[in-house]
Amino acid sequence: MIPPPGSAMVLAAGLGTRLRPLTDTIPKPLVEIDGRPLIDHAIDRLASAGVEHVVVNIHYKAAMIAEHLARRGHPRIKLSHEAELLDTGGGVARALPLLGEAFFAVNSDVFWLDNEPPALLRLAAAFEPATTDAVLLLQPTATAVGYDGSGDYLLDDKGDPRRRSEGEIAPYLFAGIQLLHRRLFDEAPGSVFSLVRLFDRAEKAGRLAAIVHDGEWYHVGTPEGLASTRERLASNGAERYGVSAADSGKQLFSPRKRPPSRRKPQ
Repeated sequence: MIPPPGSAMVLAAGLGTRLRPLTDTIPKPLVEIDGRPLIDHAIDRLASAGVEHVVVNIHYKAAMIAEHLARRGHPRIKLSHEAELLDTGGGVARALPLLGEAFFAVNSDVFWLDNEPPALLRLAAAFEPATTDAVLLLQPTATAVGYDGSGDYLLDDKGDPRRRSEGEIAPYLFAGIQLLHRRLFDEAPGSVFSLVRLFDRAEKAGRLAAIVHDGEWYHVGTPEGLASTRERLASNGAERYGVSAADSGKQLFSPRKRPPSRRKPQ
């Protein structure tokens, strides 16, 4: 267990190709859910968890994202411009000088609702600095709104994650929300690489951990997923508290309680 980190990385450099034609004119982080851009929902949650400093990497339609973020007063935001795409791992590695020893990393295109305590605080509570390099937030595929994939991870009897093999079906997907230690990037494989390569290495070393999200998670990476998310939020009456830029200190909650967060694979 560690105190919630004071710094975070928001990954916002991607092309959003699966969300075309919408992303032909707007970057995916600025797509709105419930009247607010996805990237603001992510940063609001980080601020609610006590994060004071956020690094955002940008590439595609970078000027639009930079202009939008310039309107925020809190938390402090530093932009990491990528002349060429560095993938998720390369983007974080490039920004390491701006981040703390341990930090949150959040995809800017994910949307989730929390129970108490919030997912980010649960990640910090699950992080053991002596034995862990990364803690991932996993979501049960059966309850992920708009998702129809094969999942990413299984959990053993001790709750340790294992990434699925080719052709295998996994009961949990990686939610795009994690807490990382900078030593995860020691001997990084070049300048362009996926975080998954580092997760695989940490898994083999017994230094990868995971918790299961006990709220709701929405897949918004495709037009179908985006439509499902908007329909679900409009129809289920989920309570959404205080998520304006002027008052980002309040947390977003799901009105429905979930089963206990540590689950065994089916």
